[in-house]
Parts: sequence; C-alpha cells; structure tokens
Amino acid sequence: MKPVRPSTTSADKLHLCTSADCDCGMSRRDFLKMSALATASAAAPLLMANDARAQAFKGDDQPVRIGYLPITDATPLLVAHGRKLFEAEGLRTEPPRLFRSWAQIVEAFVAGQVNAIHLLSPATLWVRYGTRFPAKVVAWNHVNGSALTVDKSIDKLGDLGGRTVAVPFWYSIHNILLQQLLRANGLQPVTRARDASVKPNEVNLVVLAPAEMVSALASKSIAGYIVAEPFNAAAETAGIGKILRFSGDVWKNHACCVTFLSERDTVERPEWSQRVTSAIVKAQLWTRTNQTDTAKLLSNTDEHRYTPHPLQVLTKVLAATDYSAYERSGIIHHKDWNQRRIDFQPYPFPSYTEELVKALLQTRVEGDNSFLSGLDPRFVARDLVDDRFVRRAIQEVGGPGVFGLPANLLRSEVIAA
Repeated sequence: MKPVRPSTTSADKLHLCTSADCDCGMSRRDFLKMSALATASAAAPLLMANDARAQAFKGDDQPVRIGYLPITDATPLLVAHGRKLFEAEGLRTEPPRLFRSWAQIVEAFVAGQVNAIHLLSPATLWVRYGTRFPAKVVAWNHVNGSALTVDKSIDKLGDLGGRTVAVPFWYSIHNILLQQLLRANGLQPVTRARDASVKPNEVNLVVLAPAEMVSALASKSIAGYIVAEPFNAAAETAGIGKILRFSGDVWKNHACCVTFLSERDTVERPEWSQRVTSAIVKAQLWTRTNQTDTAKLLSNTDEHRYTPHPLQVLTKVLAATDYSAYERSGIIHHKDWNQRRIDFQPYPFPSYTEELVKALLQTRVEGDNSFLSGLDPRFVARDLVDDRFVRRAIQEVGGPGVFGLPANLLRSEVIAA
C-alpha cells in the first residue's frame, strides 16, 4: 500500500504537494506561511477544520492518521504502521501521508488532516508558543541521525569561512548545532541571500529542502549542509560529499524529531494517545535489533513505498556497519560516547528540553522569535512534554533498561562542539 499524498479539499485549503515527485521543500514562502499561523485570521480556518474532524469521531474511534517527511526521523511511525503495531493496540489506521516540507506537515496537523506526526524538536516550541496551537510532545522518535556533509575539498570547519551552508529549517537541531560548531571554530553565522557577499570569517546559512541538498552540493551552489539522514549517506554513496561531523558527536544522544499529538487528544482521548504511544515505543524497540529489516521496510523497493530511498543508502544509516572507519579518520571526536549513527529510544528527557530552550536563545533564526524570550526552560520541560504515556509504554516493554536508559530516567546533557 502506497502512502497517501495529502489532498487539498475546499474545507482545508492547504497548499500541499499532491505529486509523489514534488520537492517544494521549506521555501521562504512556506516559512512565511507557517509564521502566519501565529495570527488569528490565518489560524482560524485550520482550527475550524480541526474541530469538525474531532467531532466526527467519538471516544477512541478515530483512526491514526500519520503525517511524515521521507527521512529516517519518521522510522518509528512508519515501522509501527508497516508492522501493524497500531492495530495490535486496537487502533484503526489510514495510510501514512507523505509531505515535502515542515510547513505543510504543521498546517495539516493544525487542521486535523493528520493526528500523529514527527516534528523537529525545536519546531515544537514554535508551534506551541509561537503559533499558540495546543499540542504536546509525547515521546522522542530517535536520537542522533544527522550530520554535517561538505564538499570533498573541505577538510575542517575553518574551510567553510566565506561559504554557504544549508539547514533544513531555522527551528531545527541542525541549525542550533551548526551555529555552535561555527562559533567554536571562530566563524560567524550570517543569514543573507545566497549570492550575497560573505566575509572570510562568516558562513552564510540558507534554508533548503533536504531533497534538494545533495544536488545543490553537487552543483557547488553550497559548500555543505547539515540535515537528517539519509541525505548524508546519499551524498557519500554517490561520491558527491563527505561527512565532516556527526550531530550526535556534538550533543550526545540528542533528540532530533519527536512524536507530536494535539493536546485535545491527550486530554479527551487519553487511552487513544496511550495506544498510539505504546505502538511507537514497540516499533522503536523492534528497530533497535532489526536494523537491516527496517531499512528494507523503508526502502523504495518495499511494497509500502514509504520513502524514495534505495536500500543501500538506508542500510548505511540504520545498520551503521562502517562506523569504525569514521573513528579511524578522526571525524568522530568522542569515541568513548559509543553511539550509533542513528538510534531509537522514546523517553523525552526534561534536561534536553531545558537545554534546547537555552540554545535557541543563542541561535540566529529568521522571522519573529520574540516568543522565546519569555520562556522559562523548566516550565517548558513540564508544559510542552506529556510523558505519562511514554512512561507507561516503556514499562510495558520491560522498563528503561531495554533501551539502555537509566532506571531513574534522569541524565545530564553533554555538548562538546
């Protein structure tokens, strides 16, 4: 069964991709459109559509409607669907809906077209506090899973001076970590037009759709990009670029995408929310020991056609059989962290959320980010995240230890740019 592309009904009026080959990505128009959700006039039609859909189902009868981007961040949602783990929890599902930009997936989520999505962890702050849409993080989707990929002529961070590097979205862990790396190496992040003049001690940051990054690197229009997999592995496999740094080697076991549900569902449909979360947690646990099978499930040769990516590229990411080569080459700075290229564990550590708020305040973004200045990190860790469901789900599969987590579910954040 192929994923369903989101439709543009008269009720929704969402400007979504309807072609399987659409690579519209996060354009400036998308960014401005997403920013406009902070205004009542822009949000009202979407909220009305959401209300109509919510009233169409009673109790826990609503189906799971997944929205996702074709990146490995979506793995737990897609594995849960492909292995019928939602059905095992007593839920109905619809075919997952593939989107090509974060703006599109957020619009569809606010309108109720989809009700279970993965979203960049920093973007969840924007949705809840910037656009004021009531939604909750209920689990992490994965940890690590991103890298800084550069042109083959670049051997160190300093070589990026005077060049342009792409990020997938301003409110992303990628943008945060890239800017930390640049500052640590004496470089100043700036945001200018791609053809603007850039000083030798500056690096120009632009937003680019992940699907466009490999070709942009090949054409030399950018010197590098930092993004989720498998686009880093794709550049390696094609001989277009090379890894300069893994994101998980900068912020140890950081979250990237998280599972996002509407607060209406967590409050009015707690059992439905629990079943959704339990299915995702079981999908993560299965994925940890079935990496090759996961790559097959997500590949373009599988009957589901969840992603357009070849098995070879996905295996390079999920199976991570070549990690030792990165250690020998010096790309990995912290061998003692013993991390996978991508890993899966669901618990949303409060310490991470607190540090994320602090980091965003030091990160250059375009658009109005004034909402961040009024956020208290400890408050956000309690208010943005609802960990009731994931705590129960983890206990159901054997407790924190099965994911290699501490029994008390506490940790200290380790960042070493």
